[in-house]
Amino acid sequence: MRPLFALFAFAAGGLIHAADSVSLLKPARVFDGETLHLGWAVLVSGDKIAAVGPLADLKVPADAKVVALSGQTLLPGLIDAHSHVLLHPYNETPWNDQVAHESEALRVARATNHLRRTLLAGFTTIRDLGTEGAGYADVGLKQAVEQGIIPGPRMLVVTKAIVATGSYGPKGYAAKWHVSQGAEEADGDNLIRVVRDQIGHGADWVKVYADYRWGPSNQAAPTFSLEELKLIVETARSSGRPVAAHSTTPEGMRRAVLAGVETIEHGSNGMPETFKLMKEHGVALIPTLAATGARPGAKEAFQAALAAGVTIGNGSDVGVFAHGENALELDAMVRFGLPPLDALRAATSVNARILHLEDKIGRIAPGLLADLIAVEGDPAQDISALHRVAFVMKGGVVYKPTP
Repeated sequence: MRPLFALFAFAAGGLIHAADSVSLLKPARVFDGETLHLGWAVLVSGDKIAAVGPLADLKVPADAKVVALSGQTLLPGLIDAHSHVLLHPYNETPWNDQVAHESEALRVARATNHLRRTLLAGFTTIRDLGTEGAGYADVGLKQAVEQGIIPGPRMLVVTKAIVATGSYGPKGYAAKWHVSQGAEEADGDNLIRVVRDQIGHGADWVKVYADYRWGPSNQAAPTFSLEELKLIVETARSSGRPVAAHSTTPEGMRRAVLAGVETIEHGSNGMPETFKLMKEHGVALIPTLAATGARPGAKEAFQAALAAGVTIGNGSDVGVFAHGENALELDAMVRFGLPPLDALRAATSVNARILHLEDKIGRIAPGLLADLIAVEGDPAQDISALHRVAFVMKGGVVYKPTP
């Protein structure tokens, strides 16, 4: 059943009609998730990709709707592996105030707009890495998208995320006040209960803060011991859930890698030996340069990860900055030395593998979901073309039609 909202246009400018049962998309070029091809076209049937290849080789039904994408590049729907739909830019409202003063209802209402903007910007899948004080609201938002109540990308969620007691925030309150935290505190054997509880409430991944700014100096330092991190990973893995670790320090990263996490988020102070360890253990880096790239050492750390051959995924930490501007991460990765084609792979086929979704999304291939976008120009030559999204289809439904 197609989402009801796709049958109508909204005055606010987002939602369009359901796609016809069979559509032929004719762009100037196709990036299939790995390689760029000229003269290719894509045939969509229902919610799946039916065929892709040179136009002359495709068997096109007579009743297929032709979608002309002149001068445009067709790509798989983009994937952002690090988002926070329940946050909005800190220059609007500081993080402490969002978590401590904004009601969950207000934050959810705002998040529905964030999801729509994200989808219309060409990001058809996100991994949302923590509700930052909004409980399990991400699970409800995911369900609302899946049930066709609101438009948005496919969502993988982690619910509350896990932090060591006393290490997170909001901070700055008198000791007599108990202030609800922006993540769930746990330590020692209690970590098993918390991981199981978050999974029971709908977490697709588990996120842990392997280090954070805490202690007298308020500098980033490891929070959990290696044994505690192993407890988290082993408990999550027993239910088939992977673990993502926020980590910026070499020691926090080392412990997280040895514990068996699958992604390191940020890694902005990683050292060459840290990235060598990540490569050896098959741990991917989600660098979030759009949010952290201006920090001292971030560029050097990213380039060290590239030199070590670490798998680089695309994740922006959007929410720190405006939703719908997710492609700023790809700009930053290219600016720091990643070739544009590799940046496109990071946001499509590579991210799909990192998220264990390669059998569903991330490439333009027969049998995969018809998550497809078109952009003006050629992003393999100019990555900024990803800011000029002209067409968005998710699961065979058109959300942004060609002009």
